[in-house]
Amino acid sequence: MTVPRSWRDSKKIRQCRPHPVTDAPFAIPDSKVGQLDTLLHNSGVLGLIDTELAGRPGPGGLPVRTVLVGLLLSLHYHQSATLADACRVLLDEVTPTARTWLAVTDMDRHDLHARLAFSRRVYRSFDRLTSALDPYRCDRRRRLPTDEAAAHAAAWEDEDAEHLRRRRLLQEISDRLVLVTVHLAHRRGLFKGWKGDIGIDTTPVPAWHDEPKTHKSLASVEITAGWHYCAGSTEGIFGHSATLLVAGSRRQPTGHPRAGRRVSEHPQLALGLVLDTPGKRIGPNAIHALGALAPFGFPAGVLAVDRAYTDQTAPHFAEPARRLGYRLVLDYKQNQRGVQGSAPSGALLVDGSLACPAVPTRFAHATTGLDDGTVRAMDDQLTELIAQRRPFFLKTKQAADARGTIRLQCPAAGPSPSVNCPRFHHVHGTANARPKAVDLTNLRATAAHSAAKTAVPIPTAERLRPPPKNELPRICQKPTITLHPGGLGPHDKFRQDFPYLGPAWHDAYKPIRANNEGLNGRAKSHRIDIGDPKKRLAHGRAAQTILVALMVCTLNLQILHDWHLTSGTPPTPETGFSGFKHDGHLTPTAYTSTGIPPP
Repeated sequence: MTVPRSWRDSKKIRQCRPHPVTDAPFAIPDSKVGQLDTLLHNSGVLGLIDTELAGRPGPGGLPVRTVLVGLLLSLHYHQSATLADACRVLLDEVTPTARTWLAVTDMDRHDLHARLAFSRRVYRSFDRLTSALDPYRCDRRRRLPTDEAAAHAAAWEDEDAEHLRRRRLLQEISDRLVLVTVHLAHRRGLFKGWKGDIGIDTTPVPAWHDEPKTHKSLASVEITAGWHYCAGSTEGIFGHSATLLVAGSRRQPTGHPRAGRRVSEHPQLALGLVLDTPGKRIGPNAIHALGALAPFGFPAGVLAVDRAYTDQTAPHFAEPARRLGYRLVLDYKQNQRGVQGSAPSGALLVDGSLACPAVPTRFAHATTGLDDGTVRAMDDQLTELIAQRRPFFLKTKQAADARGTIRLQCPAAGPSPSVNCPRFHHVHGTANARPKAVDLTNLRATAAHSAAKTAVPIPTAERLRPPPKNELPRICQKPTITLHPGGLGPHDKFRQDFPYLGPAWHDAYKPIRANNEGLNGRAKSHRIDIGDPKKRLAHGRAAQTILVALMVCTLNLQILHDWHLTSGTPPTPETGFSGFKHDGHLTPTAYTSTGIPPP
């Protein structure tokens, strides 16, 4: 094949290359600076930060507000949360008017020494913030000996009053940076049709620094980082773990009522974020994020979580989640499926649901020992067994109260029993009841007849010689029982509100877990990538918490923008918002006809 002559001419090749329109730096419109500055003010973090830094010695330096706005602009336009990129944005890309708003004094931006001096001011301002929020400040520029690093890391775990106060303040700042975007969506009315379904997942946030060197007795620069093991992986990721909440949605059991392709009724925003050491406080971190949503007044719907949360003790996760009003949808490991225990009343705990003590063995152990592949790709036989054991589950007679106490009923009791139990008829004197005539042409009446119900298999010996009433399980003596929080002991963490692997469980668990994975994918995409440590190079957990919170805040703004574009509905005017001036310099941002500040 003959190569064209132009391909061999280096001058012509250079002429064919694309050239930028201009070499001038990118110009960020003042409206975007004002929009992000307004968002930062509305979050309330600036007041918390100013109060914390008020009594610290030394000059005030560059305002923390300037650094945070620079980081938000850098994330929005360059997908980076590094201080170096924030410096370039503040010096080269914002207009002189916006620099005046942000208290960036006039300087010769072309003077190398002036630029270096400004960058040092940015770094010192951010370091002043992280030092004030760090429970135990240490040298973050070098590896510490293992014993010295352990003393500093203990400040993130102990019960010291000052350490607790700083950790709570850091988490409150992180919560406000994330929830300000939820406030924005809520004011626009984007959660009107949301039922309160939430998915929780923990995703790794890798660290830039190397892991500890045990043979040299040296710790990592990130003294609170650890090894995060994803489900099914034997190789850990060194860094921190981020607990993320997503606004999920369920499928309808019989299909979506609207014709055509199903469209989500709300944006799937990140509703909460907690950054922590891998494997530490998995359940309490999720409960904290759920509690932070209480002021919004959202409904409490379904809470779908993976097996990491199923392993948490009931007081750490299941009990407080139920007190908040959520219904749990859980998954189990291979050795946790099947019969998981029993209640004091004699009822069996079968895959998270309390069942009749006389449930057939093949139904109770339908999932015992099954691996994940078999459960996720259920065959017809397993599907039939799951369906046949459902009538044996205890029925809910009274929903949970404020303490989480519920009332359950024997499946053979009540006006609409689901099984036909000879033991129940003998104990409660209904065996000789006069049968009722039924119209066989009425399908509903035929299905409600006792002869059409599933029969409870009672042993032949018990049929011939019924035991005394006091020797039977309590659920058989008294058809209604009260189940208090923690009433199942250590097995209470397995209890859930939908029959495992049933239609209702699939319609809730699978879509919400898909929402979780979708949020994780967007959080680690080419736009905002919390999984790339090169985009957040600051040292220390306090710095990482703030930077990841800013990244999730920017991610939510992108989700809101994309949701309006894909749904075809323009944003409605916000309610309950009043403009204000930025430190006496920035006037309220002019709103467009769509109700939001200009881009």
